[in-house]
Amino acid sequence: MQRKRYTPGRTGSTARSTAVVLTLGLGLGIGLTGCSAGTPADDIAVDAKAGPAAPVAPPGRYRTLFEPCGAIPQATLKDLLPGAAALADAERDKAYRGTASVTYDTDRRVGCTWKADTPDISHRLMLDIERVVSYDTAVSDDDRAQEVYVRKQLAAGIPLPPTAPPTTAPPATTPSTPTASGRPQDSTQDAPSPRATTPGSTAAGATKAGDVADAPSGKPPAGTTAPTAPSSGATPSNPSPTGLEPRVLEGLGNVAFLDDALSTVGANGHQRAVSVVFRTSNVIVTVSYREQTTGSAEAPDSTELQEKARNLARLLAERLEE
Repeated sequence: MQRKRYTPGRTGSTARSTAVVLTLGLGLGIGLTGCSAGTPADDIAVDAKAGPAAPVAPPGRYRTLFEPCGAIPQATLKDLLPGAAALADAERDKAYRGTASVTYDTDRRVGCTWKADTPDISHRLMLDIERVVSYDTAVSDDDRAQEVYVRKQLAAGIPLPPTAPPTTAPPATTPSTPTASGRPQDSTQDAPSPRATTPGSTAAGATKAGDVADAPSGKPPAGTTAPTAPSSGATPSNPSPTGLEPRVLEGLGNVAFLDDALSTVGANGHQRAVSVVFRTSNVIVTVSYREQTTGSAEAPDSTELQEKARNLARLLAERLEE
């Protein structure tokens, strides 16, 4: 029987192949072991420098708005639009129904307009309601609405009320000066009297009010002029306020103001426009009431228009509280 021929190097190649396989297996096992023995995700430490999340400003109180044309009772409209009573039935119903303002988002802004015209007088009522939303997480809706309100008030020429009373600085003290004996002396202790002058002489430069009071006859000394009282016909530089000028209002919403302007229309016409603007949380309401006269009719009365506009504003503020 012929024996199988021996081939040199075959056994060594087989051994090397076996060694490579074992090495790969061991390496793969070590890799798998290393992956399985890694740190769990739950044990990863949070970066201490990150700090807490910044607080988000609170949203406004209101998320929607009411329908404006139906917000005013018909009895109130009859008082605000007296000329509508003389119109035909169809025109009168149209005047009381109002015309809604064109807006693109009724949850952000709504409005309505009513008007009634007669040959001698016409009335126009406009209502605008805006819900302000802040897109800055650090600024609340109320704060953003206050910014919008302030711009409206400044545009009307009404100054903002002071936020805090001014502080009064303490009186300045004069340091004491040492005397020849070494003791401090008050700077006012030995000051000469302003009236200590020789008989018949007068301090140069001025006459004191006390000299006038101390005159024996009650008359001012020679060389002085007694103050004169203003004449009864003098016109004051600043007219006294009447209480009807544009001003800040109290007790209406969070903040409110009233504007009143009278203008001429045509040759003999007059128009008075009264606006009441108030803010409640993140909603700003503007009531604009105008009356126009023509011909020989008198100018619209400021007191009446302001009262009607303020009453309507209070009614709408109550509606927001519902």
